[in-house]
Amino acid sequence: MARHPDFVPQGVIPAVLLPFHEDLSIDEASFRAHLRDVAAVQGLSAITVNAHSTEVASCTRDEQRRVMEIAGEEAGGKLPIVHGVWADGSLEAARIARQAQAGGASALLVFPPAPFTLGQTPEMALAHFKAIADASDLPIIVFQYPLATGQGYPMATLERLFDEAPTIRAIKDWTPLVPQHENHVRALQGRKRPINVLSTNSAFLLSSLVLGCNGLLSGSGSVIADLQAKLFRAAQANDLAEARRLNDLIYPTARVFYADPFVDMHNRMKEALVLLGKLPRAVVRPPLVKISEAEIARIRDALIAAGLLDTRAALGRNAA
Repeated sequence: MARHPDFVPQGVIPAVLLPFHEDLSIDEASFRAHLRDVAAVQGLSAITVNAHSTEVASCTRDEQRRVMEIAGEEAGGKLPIVHGVWADGSLEAARIARQAQAGGASALLVFPPAPFTLGQTPEMALAHFKAIADASDLPIIVFQYPLATGQGYPMATLERLFDEAPTIRAIKDWTPLVPQHENHVRALQGRKRPINVLSTNSAFLLSSLVLGCNGLLSGSGSVIADLQAKLFRAAQANDLAEARRLNDLIYPTARVFYADPFVDMHNRMKEALVLLGKLPRAVVRPPLVKISEAEIARIRDALIAAGLLDTRAALGRNAA
């Protein structure tokens, strides 16, 4: 698969889901169909694989490679592919980065190492990202977790990373505090070498985009990529009326996808695609378990409220 060498992480980048069979093996046919469906949406900049949305924590090394291969075959000719780097150790992260580049990825989304929940220093973060940058020259997106998790990087650490690891081109900003999020947008995108801020605050996406984010990277794009692309365009055009109209459609899905427990967000998105007739089943790997029928009913109501599912179709699927 040809890499997109001029790709800069910005714009609308859905993170796709990974369907499974009942025996928990990867459903390659359904994954291919899902990739084609998402990639057909107008206004996307790229797609992301091997991330939270594809349940990367439960995928083996070989499965991650296969996910990338399939994504390249189905969408790589049309869109750049961002490959997640999920690893607790820097040596494994570097190996994944090399594998991603060899497989045709156009950028890396680097998750923070889990040991950082116990504490971190700027030198630790820098060592991690330098190991990845030494292994691959692909643009890097730093996944910025909330500081309260211990895995988020303080601004002083981010500044060092950007100064000393020049292949870092963006952050996926999961900062839940609006003032801190706005500070990231202003400070990072205003640097001499700008760092794009990609919002992942799907629960308050309109507010986030109005602050001036240069893009968004979200798992809910696996279901509502078209609405996200239209919302991003409206925000970029300063068309607040249209942006608010679109946000009114997105809001019901955001409420059900990102309800407690938060870990079930992509579980719920799979159920949404089943309701929409785009997946044959919603299977997740343990420790995740299938959500309740009551919650599925709430997802159905949200899809109807968003104009994505008409009432007659919903009733028909429910009866089936």
